[in-house]
Amino acid sequence: MARRWFDTEGVDVVMDVPNSAVALAVAQLCRDKNKVLIGSGAGSAELTGKSCSPNTVHWTYDTWQLGNSYGNALMQAGARRWFFITADYAFGKDLEASCANAVKAAGGEVVGAARHPIATADFSSFLLQAQSSGADVVAFCNAGDDMNNAIKQAAEFGLAPKQKLVGLIFNITNVPGLGLRACQGLEAITSFYWDLNDGTRAFSRRFQERHPRRNMPNDMQAGVYAATLHYLKAVKQAGSAADGKAVVDAMKAIPTDDPLFGKGSIRADGRKLHPMYLFEVKAVADSKGPWDAFRLVRAISAQDSFRPLAQGNCPLVN
Repeated sequence: MARRWFDTEGVDVVMDVPNSAVALAVAQLCRDKNKVLIGSGAGSAELTGKSCSPNTVHWTYDTWQLGNSYGNALMQAGARRWFFITADYAFGKDLEASCANAVKAAGGEVVGAARHPIATADFSSFLLQAQSSGADVVAFCNAGDDMNNAIKQAAEFGLAPKQKLVGLIFNITNVPGLGLRACQGLEAITSFYWDLNDGTRAFSRRFQERHPRRNMPNDMQAGVYAATLHYLKAVKQAGSAADGKAVVDAMKAIPTDDPLFGKGSIRADGRKLHPMYLFEVKAVADSKGPWDAFRLVRAISAQDSFRPLAQGNCPLVN
């Protein structure tokens, strides 16, 4: 599809791509065709690692950042023993490895892990392993329906509050399907929350007015919007969208600044840098409405969140 867009439909940029394997393939195609890929939903840190490209920008989050941020943040809160329930493919394994490495580096312990295939309906055996492990934290390294089902069943098994539950790809749009009672107390790290400040609230209300189900935006949706604004600034500076590499060079040269993510920058490897935020899902009694779900615990600087440039093995840097 992307090849057709470039060859016959005059497309200059591909946005979002919420699947890492597809994003890596499209990134190579964009490099070959001198187009632009801006990833928001795609999570693999390889997009700015060994597979980095002068035609790619990775905007919202990545697997290294999430794993490292969660491991460090919860270790600082005294959660030293971890159990992972992980989707058995590259995305889930990357998340688990990044988080486990951060936990071990901070002096914590991984007491066990269970791997599940995609589209698992019954998590009972994995949750029983986690419950009997004595772990302080049960971390879900999966996404979408798998994560929702795992968290729902964890609530039914009564893992919390004795064990802290963490969904590494959990965001505000997971809450309506789960219900606040099932996910109250769960920890979430994200770069965007609709009710964070005046800028995020103003954008989110405009988004909600146009959404068919009146949803608030999540971080990946906000990332697409903010990245598009910055891309258009870069096209203006470059004078044209025709040379994809030149546009990405301009994106890296211009500091990022928008109401959704604030001030930031794009590194040589294509990694967009901005603060992250640790949230806790509110108790039912504390919520004032269907989208009033997160309580801010603390901000995490970009420097403490994202992989150091020298550790990514990006050929553009080396």
